[in-house]
Amino acid sequence: MSLHRSSQRHHADIVREVVSSPKAAGRAGFAASWRRSMIHHKIDPADMPLDARLSEAEIRARREASGLLLQIAAPVLDRLARAACDAGCTVLLSDAGGLILDERVRAGDAGDFHASNLAPGSDWSEGAQGTNGIGTCLAEGRAVTVWRDQHFRAGNTGLTCIGAPVFGAQGDLAGVIDVSSAREDMTEGYASLVALTAQDAALRIEGDLFRAAFQGARILSAGPGENAPQGVMLLALNRDDLVVGATRAARKYLGINTEQIGQLPANDLIGQGVRGGLQEAQRAAMARALARNGGNVSAAARDLGIGRATFYRKAKKLQLDV
Repeated sequence: MSLHRSSQRHHADIVREVVSSPKAAGRAGFAASWRRSMIHHKIDPADMPLDARLSEAEIRARREASGLLLQIAAPVLDRLARAACDAGCTVLLSDAGGLILDERVRAGDAGDFHASNLAPGSDWSEGAQGTNGIGTCLAEGRAVTVWRDQHFRAGNTGLTCIGAPVFGAQGDLAGVIDVSSAREDMTEGYASLVALTAQDAALRIEGDLFRAAFQGARILSAGPGENAPQGVMLLALNRDDLVVGATRAARKYLGINTEQIGQLPANDLIGQGVRGGLQEAQRAAMARALARNGGNVSAAARDLGIGRATFYRKAKKLQLDV
């Protein structure tokens, strides 16, 4: 038996021990994911699936279903790849189902990563591959770094995979940015830097997805609070100052539930970190309307869908010269 196969068999034995032993599980960083992989998804850690990828037509259909995500993510992935690919990494984007939709990889490295099935059209959900950067990120809704032997399948232990979740405009998971390396000399310091960069990229995409989904609304920053969660803190307001959209972090921080979207006046959130932001957003929207209409108050008011008298009243309250 080769050393490589012996090592893989040893890893599979460790995974089985951790899953079956509560004491061993306490020492494993991804024990919960390993248990899901073996018990719920019924995957054998020693098995490696065939490199089954979707057909070109099937990949095209999945890409079309995630068209806005791909469009908005493309320039962000390009920037991330300029740094990551120089270090021999591949940059991947998956959809919410764990299917890889897009990649950024150097031509000389593509063969190795594709041989590991890290390629567009491959399913890297936890149900397909067990513990990994994409699937476990989706399963747990958080950023993860899965080091080599933390992977569930023994055949994936040559990889270090760093996943950052991308949330959509409705607060749901839209996909994952994954940066993977097959290098043995990957250090914790470099992995931490890549993880932060991938998370920043994911937040940028989330913010752009939100703004694209609410193009006709005023976008308001919920404002960082002392106890605010990390994430994109944005609200979308209509002309009546009702909250018609909120990012996942804003919903969590401000306690907004789905039933309140479209019904909640923004003024009800004053005191929760958005007072200054709301007034600033209103003032900026009025100033832009005035500028577009050459200072004509009546025309600016029509643009905003309010009456001339209301415009003057709001302008006075916000100390906007008209």
